[in-house]
Amino acid sequence: MTIKSLPPTPNTSWIKQVKEVSFNFDKMTSRLDKNSYKWEVGPGELPMWVADMDFETSPAIVDALQKKLNHRIFGYATVPDTYYDAVAQWWAKRHQFSIQKEWIMFCTGVVPAISSIVRKMTKVGDKVLILAPVYNIFYNSIKNNQREVLGSDLVYDSHHYSIDFDDVEKKLADPDTTIMIFCNPHNPIGKVWDRQDLEKLGKLCVKHKVLILSDEIHCDLTHPGYRYIPFASVSEEIAQNSITCVAPTKTFNLAGIQTSSIIVPNPEIRKLVHRSINTDEVAEPNAFAIEAAISAYTEGEPWLQALLDYLMTNKQYLEHFVVSQLPQLRVIHSEATYLAWIDCRTVTHDVNNLCKLIREETGLYVSEGTIYGGNGHEFIRLNYACPRERLVDGLQRLKKGVEVFQTYSSHVSNNK
Repeated sequence: MTIKSLPPTPNTSWIKQVKEVSFNFDKMTSRLDKNSYKWEVGPGELPMWVADMDFETSPAIVDALQKKLNHRIFGYATVPDTYYDAVAQWWAKRHQFSIQKEWIMFCTGVVPAISSIVRKMTKVGDKVLILAPVYNIFYNSIKNNQREVLGSDLVYDSHHYSIDFDDVEKKLADPDTTIMIFCNPHNPIGKVWDRQDLEKLGKLCVKHKVLILSDEIHCDLTHPGYRYIPFASVSEEIAQNSITCVAPTKTFNLAGIQTSSIIVPNPEIRKLVHRSINTDEVAEPNAFAIEAAISAYTEGEPWLQALLDYLMTNKQYLEHFVVSQLPQLRVIHSEATYLAWIDCRTVTHDVNNLCKLIREETGLYVSEGTIYGGNGHEFIRLNYACPRERLVDGLQRLKKGVEVFQTYSSHVSNNK
């Protein structure tokens, strides 16, 4: 199906002007027939769902991997001191958080880390608290380990989300609640939690002896004007009751490389986590994981700065498009990530059928908010980390799909 598009780089005054850089994010990459999970779609379909960017990664990382490739030997790998140095220096420089090297453990990914920690730090039947809507894989990590999901829905008011602390404390006080999986910045709503919220939540977890497991994988994708605060940096008391999972994978589009770090200041908790990830065999790097991570943290910052500028212009374009072309939808204000959380309540209270029809009619594949829990059944999530031309195409498809859905819904309603 051919869909008319706007110019790929519209010359409009409301888009923030970005100074020229040496990285070409406008390049129309192709990932078809490359065994890409995101791009396993039908002919003519456009995937804008999973959190995976359509940009080539930092040239510095490619060079590091090419050097490893040229060695032509891919045996078992170890984790050198330079890896721990790179992680610690990145957080000290970019996030003003001093991490001791001994706090850091390598893991093959944030999700394997979370699942392994849930298995080790809780027992079957325990309750695990989450704030919904939240990253859907959290639910899998809990349920697949025979633990119970205990959800506290975020308060949605005036198109902003906040924590219901009374509900949270009530659920933390449940003696069967032993761990809380937190998301900072929060996926899918794109919220960067401030120090006041983190401190209040952290103190409640300490008070009720509930361990904090904080997924902070999106931390480097914070938007200009906002500052990500590591949960463990808020206070020593909170640090001693926390486990933090981080990675360069979302930031530099390295998910397939499988590299992440677990940061645990408390030595007793760290000992248990170390045993857990080694028992589960997720503590050994593949042949490229270490080189990719070290290069990202030591040489990737210029590329990241250019990426953040480009993503901001994409975000501004998306927001302007929805306001001017799709006023029946609303893009929720975000402070981090490259994922737009779009309120569809005036169109439908069940986005499953909306997303299905959009894909059938236009080929656009977005995420149904239902999978994130909470009030997600009224939202869709759209990934705008792609060349501008592709974003324009996707938004035109979204517009057509929503209009067809509304026409269909109106026809059904009139014939009842």
